[in-house]
Amino acid sequence: MSGMAVRRKRATGGQMDMLQALLGPTDSPLVGAARSERTLMVWSFFALSKEHTTELPVYDDGRVRIEVVGTKHGVATMLDKDVLVYAIGLLQDRVARGEAPSRTVSFRAADFFVRTGRTVCGTAYDWLEQSLDRLKGTVVKTNMEVGDDEGQPDGGGTERTGRRRGRTKGFSWISDYEFGYVTEGSDGEKQISSIVVELHEWVYKLLTNNGKILDYSNGYFDLSLLGRRLYELARAHATAQAPSFRINLERLRLLAGSSAELKEFRRMLQKTAGQNGLPLIDYGYQVIDPAAETARAVGAEKKGRTPLKAYEVVFFHKSVRDAALASPLDVPPLPTGSVAAGSMTVGG
Repeated sequence: MSGMAVRRKRATGGQMDMLQALLGPTDSPLVGAARSERTLMVWSFFALSKEHTTELPVYDDGRVRIEVVGTKHGVATMLDKDVLVYAIGLLQDRVARGEAPSRTVSFRAADFFVRTGRTVCGTAYDWLEQSLDRLKGTVVKTNMEVGDDEGQPDGGGTERTGRRRGRTKGFSWISDYEFGYVTEGSDGEKQISSIVVELHEWVYKLLTNNGKILDYSNGYFDLSLLGRRLYELARAHATAQAPSFRINLERLRLLAGSSAELKEFRRMLQKTAGQNGLPLIDYGYQVIDPAAETARAVGAEKKGRTPLKAYEVVFFHKSVRDAALASPLDVPPLPTGSVAAGSMTVGG
């Protein structure tokens, strides 16, 4: 562990009681579901690869712009987002208990590891410190505003000269973090017990200013990094009123934050789409060729090759799986303007 000589061993029950008494109460373990805010699920803010990278491709669809840059530690990844998701869940647990929310949450590292499916060991503690460094060092620049219309781009105003005004906000995921530890033995070795994380003000406002907090299904932490992103998109957009939707393949790649070539991205989706019919726990998806589907609907044979950019992906909640797959072109497309709009989701 960089900058800190710490012994990382699993404490016995008595040792944990002693550590808890010394370090004071924490917000963990997480009692309720793992959670996130809908804006953080709709847009791509985290790297899909575990490989070290110091910046992500800029997302700019003409309305929303997102630029993500890291330090020497690299940008935060979808695995690092687990810490943020756990912290948001703890904050919501606090609210559910009738306590005042706070930007600061504290948790036992072992509780976090168990809930997210990690083995409690020395390498896990090393990863956790590195993860916190990336969450603190990553800078996100965006024109999205936090408020009643969270996730909406800041349109600013138009002056009489015709010039357009707007704002760009830069923030990190966490403002600060701290390890709690106790020393034991004659050698004075330190044993980590608790972690304190202070959420950045932008994130905290997003969660508390009419933010739409959504639960994650059990099994989310078992998904691949791409699977987690696809799950988030399905969870955010499959509503009680419209539990299925379809989206253009290229647009999906941009929203997912994948750097793969479009052909490879399609292959990756097709490879896992049929796994048990529901590769995203409560949701499934299917890559479709619109030309082939149109020909099938009229009993004709498809002619020619369909351009990659014409392919679409149908997402569906498990409750409407058969209907969505039977007539995928009847599934409503995801409107361009809907990606930032709030909605009641299935199970929400």
